[in-house]
Amino acid sequence: MNKKQSAAIPKVVGQTAAAGFQIGVRRTLPVEAEPIWLFLTSPEGTKLWLGDLPPLSLAAEAAFESQQGISGQFKIVKPYQQLRLRWKKSDWEKFSTLQIRLISAKNGKTTVSFHQENLADADMREQMKEHWESVIEQLKTHVC
Repeated sequence: MNKKQSAAIPKVVGQTAAAGFQIGVRRTLPVEAEPIWLFLTSPEGTKLWLGDLPPLSLAAEAAFESQQGISGQFKIVKPYQQLRLRWKKSDWEKFSTLQIRLISAKNGKTTVSFHQENLADADMREQMKEHWESVIEQLKTHVC
Protein backbone atom coordinates (compact mmCIF):
# COMPACT_ATOMS: atom_id res chain seq x y z
CA MET A 1 0.00 0.00 0.00
CA ASN A 2 1.41 3.38 -0.93
CA LYS A 3 1.04 6.70 0.93
CA LYS A 4 -1.95 7.81 -1.16
CA GLN A 5 -3.82 4.58 -0.47
CA SER A 6 -3.10 4.64 3.28
CA ALA A 7 -4.16 8.30 3.47
CA ALA A 8 -7.55 7.33 2.00
CA ILE A 9 -8.27 4.85 4.80
CA PRO A 10 -10.01 6.72 7.61
CA LYS A 11 -8.39 6.46 11.01
CA VAL A 12 -10.57 5.37 13.90
CA VAL A 13 -10.14 7.25 17.19
CA GLY A 14 -8.24 5.13 19.70
CA GLN A 15 -7.09 2.48 17.24
CA THR A 16 -3.40 1.65 17.09
CA ALA A 17 -1.47 -0.58 14.73
CA ALA A 18 0.14 -2.63 17.50
CA ALA A 19 -2.23 -2.57 20.49
CA GLY A 20 -5.74 -2.69 19.03
CA PHE A 21 -7.98 -0.05 20.52
CA GLN A 22 -6.89 1.91 23.56
CA ILE A 23 -8.29 4.47 25.97
CA GLY A 24 -6.71 6.83 28.46
CA VAL A 25 -8.55 8.71 31.18
CA ARG A 26 -6.77 10.99 33.64
CA ARG A 27 -7.64 13.60 36.23
CA THR A 28 -5.56 15.68 38.58
CA LEU A 29 -6.88 15.51 42.14
CA PRO A 30 -5.99 17.91 44.97
CA VAL A 31 -4.56 15.06 47.06
CA GLU A 32 -1.10 13.51 47.53
CA ALA A 33 -0.44 10.10 45.93
CA GLU A 34 -0.32 8.13 49.20
CA PRO A 35 -4.00 8.43 50.23
CA ILE A 36 -5.09 7.76 46.63
CA TRP A 37 -2.95 4.61 46.49
CA LEU A 38 -4.14 3.43 49.88
CA PHE A 39 -7.77 3.83 48.82
CA LEU A 40 -7.31 2.28 45.33
CA THR A 41 -5.68 -0.80 46.84
CA SER A 42 -8.09 -1.15 49.78
CA PRO A 43 -11.04 -3.58 49.58
CA GLU A 44 -13.41 -0.62 49.09
CA GLY A 45 -11.19 0.88 46.39
CA THR A 46 -10.52 -2.32 44.43
CA LYS A 47 -14.28 -2.88 44.36
CA LEU A 48 -14.52 0.23 42.13
CA TRP A 49 -12.22 -1.10 39.42
CA LEU A 50 -12.11 -4.88 39.94
CA GLY A 51 -15.36 -5.77 41.70
CA ASP A 52 -15.94 -7.88 44.82
CA LEU A 53 -12.84 -9.94 45.56
CA PRO A 54 -11.51 -12.31 48.17
CA PRO A 55 -8.44 -10.89 49.95
CA LEU A 56 -6.18 -9.59 47.21
CA SER A 57 -2.43 -10.07 46.92
CA LEU A 58 -1.00 -6.93 45.38
CA ALA A 59 2.18 -8.51 44.00
CA ALA A 60 3.58 -9.15 40.53
CA GLU A 61 2.18 -12.37 39.04
CA ALA A 62 -0.73 -12.51 41.55
CA ALA A 63 -3.97 -13.47 39.81
CA PHE A 64 -7.51 -12.42 40.72
CA GLU A 65 -11.13 -12.98 39.74
CA SER A 66 -14.02 -10.93 41.06
CA GLN A 67 -17.60 -11.99 41.66
CA GLN A 68 -18.52 -9.72 38.75
CA GLY A 69 -16.34 -11.78 36.39
CA ILE A 70 -13.37 -9.46 36.05
CA SER A 71 -10.17 -11.49 36.04
CA GLY A 72 -6.52 -10.84 35.50
CA GLN A 73 -3.00 -10.86 36.79
CA PHE A 74 -0.76 -8.14 38.16
CA LYS A 75 2.42 -7.66 36.15
CA ILE A 76 4.01 -4.58 37.74
CA VAL A 77 3.35 -3.24 41.22
CA LYS A 78 5.20 -0.07 42.22
CA PRO A 79 3.62 1.17 45.45
CA TYR A 80 2.27 4.74 45.29
CA GLN A 81 3.15 4.95 41.57
CA GLN A 82 1.98 2.24 39.20
CA LEU A 83 -0.04 -0.91 38.65
CA ARG A 84 0.16 -2.77 35.35
CA LEU A 85 -2.01 -5.81 34.86
CA ARG A 86 -3.87 -8.10 32.53
CA TRP A 87 -7.59 -7.26 32.86
CA LYS A 88 -10.59 -8.97 31.29
CA LYS A 89 -14.36 -9.08 31.65
CA SER A 90 -15.91 -12.55 31.57
CA ASP A 91 -17.54 -12.03 28.16
CA TRP A 92 -14.35 -10.81 26.47
CA GLU A 93 -12.38 -13.14 24.24
CA LYS A 94 -8.96 -11.87 25.26
CA PHE A 95 -7.20 -9.92 27.98
CA SER A 96 -6.50 -6.20 27.77
CA THR A 97 -3.59 -4.45 29.44
CA LEU A 98 -4.52 -1.94 32.13
CA GLN A 99 -2.09 0.51 33.63
CA ILE A 100 -2.93 2.75 36.58
CA ARG A 101 -0.43 5.49 37.35
CA LEU A 102 -0.26 8.08 40.09
CA ILE A 103 1.83 11.03 38.94
CA SER A 104 2.76 13.55 41.61
CA ALA A 105 2.15 17.13 40.61
CA LYS A 106 2.94 20.44 42.28
CA ASN A 107 1.24 21.70 45.43
CA GLY A 108 0.28 18.27 46.77
CA LYS A 109 -1.78 17.28 43.72
CA THR A 110 -1.70 13.92 41.95
CA THR A 111 -2.70 12.97 38.43
CA VAL A 112 -4.53 9.63 38.35
CA SER A 113 -4.22 7.91 34.99
CA PHE A 114 -6.03 4.82 33.71
CA HIS A 115 -4.71 3.54 30.37
CA GLN A 116 -6.12 0.41 28.78
CA GLU A 117 -5.03 -1.17 25.51
CA ASN A 118 -5.70 -4.31 23.48
CA LEU A 119 -9.42 -3.58 23.40
CA ALA A 120 -11.34 -5.41 20.68
CA ASP A 121 -13.16 -2.54 18.98
CA ALA A 122 -14.42 1.04 19.13
CA ASP A 123 -17.54 0.04 21.10
CA MET A 124 -15.45 -1.64 23.79
CA ARG A 125 -13.20 1.43 23.86
CA GLU A 126 -16.19 3.70 24.47
CA GLN A 127 -17.56 1.36 27.16
CA MET A 128 -14.23 1.38 28.99
CA LYS A 129 -13.86 5.16 28.61
CA GLU A 130 -17.19 5.60 30.42
CA HIS A 131 -16.16 3.02 33.04
CA TRP A 132 -12.81 4.66 33.88
CA GLU A 133 -14.38 8.13 33.96
CA SER A 134 -16.91 6.79 36.48
CA VAL A 135 -14.16 5.15 38.53
CA ILE A 136 -12.22 8.42 38.71
CA GLU A 137 -15.34 10.35 39.77
CA GLN A 138 -16.03 7.82 42.52
CA LEU A 139 -12.37 7.88 43.55
CA LYS A 140 -12.54 11.67 43.75
CA THR A 141 -15.59 11.43 46.02
CA HIS A 142 -13.72 9.09 48.40
CA VAL A 143 -10.32 10.82 48.61
CA CYS A 144 -11.06 14.54 48.18
